Amino acid sequence: MIHGPCGAINMTAPCMDNGKSTKIFPKSCINDTITDIDGYPLYRRRDTDHGGQSHQSRMSNGTTVDIDNHWVVPYSPLLCKIYKAHINIELCSSVKSIKYICKYVHKGSDMAVFSVQNVNKNDEITRYQIGRYISSNEAVWRILSFPIHERDPAVIHLAVNLENGQRVYFTEETALQRASIAPKTTLTEFFELCNRPDIPGQFAKTLMCTDVPRYFTWNKQLKKWEPRKRGVPVEGYNGIFMGNTLGQLYTFHPKQRECFLLRLLLVNVPGPTSFQYLRTVNGILYDTYHDACRESHLLEDDNHWDITLANAALSSSPHQIHQLFIILLTTGFLSQASILWDKYERRHSVSHSNR
Repeated sequence: MIHGPCGAINMTAPCMDNGKSTKIFPKSCINDTITDIDGYPLYRRRDTDHGGQSHQSRMSNGTTVDIDNHWVVPYSPLLCKIYKAHINIELCSSVKSIKYICKYVHKGSDMAVFSVQNVNKNDEITRYQIGRYISSNEAVWRILSFPIHERDPAVIHLAVNLENGQRVYFTEETALQRASIAPKTTLTEFFELCNRPDIPGQFAKTLMCTDVPRYFTWNKQLKKWEPRKRGVPVEGYNGIFMGNTLGQLYTFHPKQRECFLLRLLLVNVPGPTSFQYLRTVNGILYDTYHDACRESHLLEDDNHWDITLANAALSSSPHQIHQLFIILLTTGFLSQASILWDKYERRHSVSHSNR
């Protein structure tokens, strides 16, 4: 299937508009098929120097032109042979193709509304109602309550809160009640689930926090995790079923250190029973999540920052070292800042002692 030719060769071709081809011909020659930014493929088109073929064709005006792979229309030889017709075939892998399909599924006949009035009135409500066009296809689809769209798999957002740091909504009348009873969250109820001695509790002890929605559902009314009743049975745990729901913990910036490190522990420690459990490493209860992460080797050490300060100490002034240490404190997320301070205190404090 050959297009045209058009462009500078034939400015009177049907596809020409304002001096350009609306079909974007001639195509560029490339040696391999690649996917363009818009999702459409750029098919392999070899030029004559790389094995491509060409032939001469005479146009209606008597001009002879060379036709090569620049002018070949993408096609399927099989479909052309079956239906005995010219069929243009192109692959579209962009997400826009879904919108394109839905557009034609709900596309109906054209609509035209007109009226003759003597009063020049700008009725915005009427204009909106007229502009709200529902085709016959979409009307039937909605009357029969067919789903317009869906998301699969479902994603459950999981709370990350410090101990007694739940978000509380209250009014002037309910302030005392809300303050005396801590609200339940997906995290605190995960702790309660892991404390249960039954089969669901024993199984929950093997899970990371983000894996819980795959096997349990969150009851919004009762504020608790309940085992799934349908899905793939889990071997060795009677009454436990696996679904395809995903769990996603809310994210935190590293500057919110304790929340950030609590989240880090939740994605690495299976079956926690309390906040204290998360801060316990090798039988030792640490005061902060930072210490627990450090002892669990979840944090990078400060060796590269130590080398940076050591190199700066060789050639930089105390004031410059002091400024560098401030930058590391604010943006470097040091694991043990106090150790680096004690090690280089004499280096960057000389300028202050001489003032």
